[in-house]
Amino acid sequence: MLSREQILAANDRPSEEVDVPEWGGSVRVASMSGTTRDRFETSIVTAAGETDLTNMRAKLVAACVVGEDGLPMFTQADVEALGHKSAVALERVVQVAQRLNRMGNKALEELRGN
Repeated sequence: MLSREQILAANDRPSEEVDVPEWGGSVRVASMSGTTRDRFETSIVTAAGETDLTNMRAKLVAACVVGEDGLPMFTQADVEALGHKSAVALERVVQVAQRLNRMGNKALEELRGN
């Protein structure tokens, strides 16, 4: 049985480097913490409980791209600016973020249902 200390010390958030030629280099994409995932999901659901995918790719990139120190590179204040970046570049990062976080159409459908 795992102890509290073992669980809290576990390195359970994989990440990987993604080449983004449109941006002239690569970025580190990390899996989200539980808190970050909840914040992301809340950001794409309206008060009426409907899914709002406005700037969803930019929101996911902001939630998952980290610096070399493992800390988020972007804040929610950067989402609008990220949304103006190349859709191809954003999608390249989003695909890895979705895979690392086990997200996809099924996850979006579940959000719509909740």
